[in-house]
Amino acid sequence: MLLAAAVAAATALVATGPVAAQPLTAQPASDRQDQYAAAATEYGVPQSVLLGVSYLESRWDTHPGQPSTSGGYGPMHLTDAQHVLATPASGHVSEDEDPRGDDSRPLTLNPATAAAPAEDVLPQASLQTLDAAAALTGLAEETLRTDAAANIRGGAALLASYQKQLGSPVGAATDPAAWYGAVARYSGADTEDAAAAFADEVYDQLGLGAARTTDDGQRVTLAATAVKPDQSGLHRLGLRRAERPDGLECPVRLACEWIPAPYEEYYIPKTKTWDYGNHDIGNRPAQQKLEYIVIHDTEGYFGPSVNLVKDPTYLGWHYTLRSVDGYVAQHIKAKDVGWQAGNWYVNAKSIGIEHEGFAGHGTWYTEAMYRASAKLVRHLALRFQIPLDRQHIIGHDNVPGTVAGTVAGMHWDPGPYWDWSHYFDLMKAPFRSTGNAHTGLVTIDPDFAANQPAFYGCNQQPPGVPDPVPPAAPCPLRGSSAVILHTAPSATAPLVNDLGLRPNGTPDTMYISDHGARASAGQTYAVADVQGDWTAIWYLGQRAWFYNPASAPTAKWSTGFVVTPKPGKTTIPVYGRAYPEKEAYPATIPFQGVSPLQYTFSAGQRYTLGGVLPSEYYRAVSFDGSAPDDRTVVRGDTKYVQIQFGHRIMYANLDDVQILPSPIGAPR
Repeated sequence: MLLAAAVAAATALVATGPVAAQPLTAQPASDRQDQYAAAATEYGVPQSVLLGVSYLESRWDTHPGQPSTSGGYGPMHLTDAQHVLATPASGHVSEDEDPRGDDSRPLTLNPATAAAPAEDVLPQASLQTLDAAAALTGLAEETLRTDAAANIRGGAALLASYQKQLGSPVGAATDPAAWYGAVARYSGADTEDAAAAFADEVYDQLGLGAARTTDDGQRVTLAATAVKPDQSGLHRLGLRRAERPDGLECPVRLACEWIPAPYEEYYIPKTKTWDYGNHDIGNRPAQQKLEYIVIHDTEGYFGPSVNLVKDPTYLGWHYTLRSVDGYVAQHIKAKDVGWQAGNWYVNAKSIGIEHEGFAGHGTWYTEAMYRASAKLVRHLALRFQIPLDRQHIIGHDNVPGTVAGTVAGMHWDPGPYWDWSHYFDLMKAPFRSTGNAHTGLVTIDPDFAANQPAFYGCNQQPPGVPDPVPPAAPCPLRGSSAVILHTAPSATAPLVNDLGLRPNGTPDTMYISDHGARASAGQTYAVADVQGDWTAIWYLGQRAWFYNPASAPTAKWSTGFVVTPKPGKTTIPVYGRAYPEKEAYPATIPFQGVSPLQYTFSAGQRYTLGGVLPSEYYRAVSFDGSAPDDRTVVRGDTKYVQIQFGHRIMYANLDDVQILPSPIGAPR
């Protein structure tokens, strides 16, 4: 078992002998910068290398006492497999869900299929570094988990030990270029290209430098220093070389491997029928333009999640990313359609990317995974001409229900703890202010570390369940991309209502999966009113207020276009998909109707335009393409506008609306 192997590996590591260290001082350095300097001196690691590795693990944040999905703690991400094995995966699919999202062929999965096993959740090399750090430093494991200075010392001790095992020089004054092999090993990767990708990121960061304030208010700086690393130590690590066949759709410097999702038929004894899975053959973008990249989390661990995508009776998505090192597995080519978003219109026009993690477990997403994902998404977006904005790079939680009855069951990952602002910074598409108080739009962008909403119910419910099972404990206070929306400009006012989640009109809650009263970083909304430190936006047919003080704004002023009902129309419908009119369908393809969602878009309201879209339905219903007109796109004359109507995007018929520059009709 991997855990036992990891413990044995840790024991072997310690047996090589700890790196000589100075005795602990009675009062360790209190300033974080000094803590890095002291640990670097104590264990003979160049301070720039220690800072660079820590930045690539956590951006120097402490996440006090809270583990990452990989079971890593503190600024040096010391890993503890015991935590990982003790945290159950909740599964990515719930009962009565149609994950394909196509009315023409409903798909119901056995929830037991999605029950991810606990074993084999991480590559062996990364499982138990916290144990090794405890042995090397003499510090208690709990101290290494919760005390930042101790955690930094543990990371320095590990780096020095790896360097020593490679037969390379140790010392704070040694050339940082000589530490490439030790840095690569620190990644925890089990493939050579993943270890190299991590080390390359560290050395790139050394050249760029960095400075930021951590989540506990400490200012840390890494001076920019160009270093040409000696990469010879990488090959002495003995890591596996991943399969990278021609046609793999990943950037060159990204650690990526082809692990295909099966496209094959299978027999269902209960119904005595044949079906196939777990995706559809397509010819995108020649056949149909790609509009979206959908960001998911797996609600499980990497290994079991990859095993699921290899099951022809389950779902298919295009990529899975591993938390500990950012390693990428590609499963489906971009030309083909994955069953990943629960909305067939979105599936047919999107690429789905799963990230190892949990939306509501209180764990955090690693910097290594953010960086790998940002590189992948930027590569795909540029290749397929997908705009790098939050109208097109969307979370699974932004995908609309197909009809009113499916809204409540739609997923809410990657959740309020995904750092959208940092993610877009990494994609070189930062959220910028493009307007002023008179331009009528705001882009949500709170300070992630300082913005800590008081959610509750973490670890208590699977995805898609909006109500808690008492008692619902508070979630750990931590940074969030979400701002909370109230019915009036007051923190004590009730939250707004999402009729799709609560048709009786009661307010939404702060329960972790109850996203009906939240706006997320990067999403742009039309301003409905401003009163003092509070801003109201149009949201699900109502004014929704969020705290936005000038001294610490949680949104940026923006410009753009808004959508409003045409003059003379009191209300217009909104939809969850943009299918063609009936007359567009040939006789061989059944008409796929569209019906309004349960929300009201009234005259006088404005919603941000995300684009004008053609009406399309991708017909794909047979394994071999033999069904009449199979694997073709039905296109109609109807056009739709995409709007930021609530937390999720939605669609309105272009004939029902007018499109105006955002200052028109903006509140004064």
